Amino acid sequence: MQTTLDVQGLDVIAEGRGPTVVMLHGWPDSLALWDDTVTALSDGYRCVRFSLPGFDLAKPPRPVSVDQMCELIGSVVDAVSPAEPVTLLLHDWGCFFGYEYAARHPQRVVRVVGTDIGDTNSGAYLKSLKLKEKLMIAGYQLWLALAWKLGGVLPGLADRMTRFMARAIGCRTAPECIGWQMNYPYAMQWFGAFGGLRGVARVDKVFGPKMPTLFLFGRRKPFMFHSMRWLAALGTTPGCAVMGFDAGHWLMRQKPAQFTAVVRGWLDTGKT
Repeated sequence: MQTTLDVQGLDVIAEGRGPTVVMLHGWPDSLALWDDTVTALSDGYRCVRFSLPGFDLAKPPRPVSVDQMCELIGSVVDAVSPAEPVTLLLHDWGCFFGYEYAARHPQRVVRVVGTDIGDTNSGAYLKSLKLKEKLMIAGYQLWLALAWKLGGVLPGLADRMTRFMARAIGCRTAPECIGWQMNYPYAMQWFGAFGGLRGVARVDKVFGPKMPTLFLFGRRKPFMFHSMRWLAALGTTPGCAVMGFDAGHWLMRQKPAQFTAVVRGWLDTGKT
């Protein structure tokens, strides 16, 4: 059975029965990213998903700060599971915002599944990057941040820039579902827009040591979004697990059967 809630202007869809799993997507996606995952999990879990603010192109642009995003996530969690903590299933920018929400409200999150974005704000990660990798990361992210800046005055050009970059990095989302409105997290990161990203929790200090964490990542990428130190720490922490896939960034679309099997298996081990 599917139900839809309106939470602060977000269309929140809940499907299935069982412990609640809240799914947060990243750039340049929407709640549709989790279609296959919901199909695989909804017979044993209540799957909750929504498009991040500004990522639903049918609605006006809606950039939010880190504080506002955490408040929105909290409102969703409280609406769908007021009495029990939830599991977070995260990807890309959904990891960043979901990690921060969990760090601020650990009593509302029982465990976390992070997909392809790990301890990117740790010293170990920054030290692990070679100069070429740093330039590649800065190149695509600054391009998207610039597209955000142009969106208010030249939206057609900004959309073309955004869709070009999505194709260039292997995104399978349909071009008509991608728009410059989705790029504000990159403007936050590089231009300090909407309060920027300073002061967020160190991922390597919270996830694993203090909260059960499953981390899944793709091996077929020009650079990683995690450090080997954090991967090793998670792999040796009771209640945590890591797994690499023969895939790129979008594991749930490139390897849907393997992805859902691993996630379901790990979630089932924690059922009570």
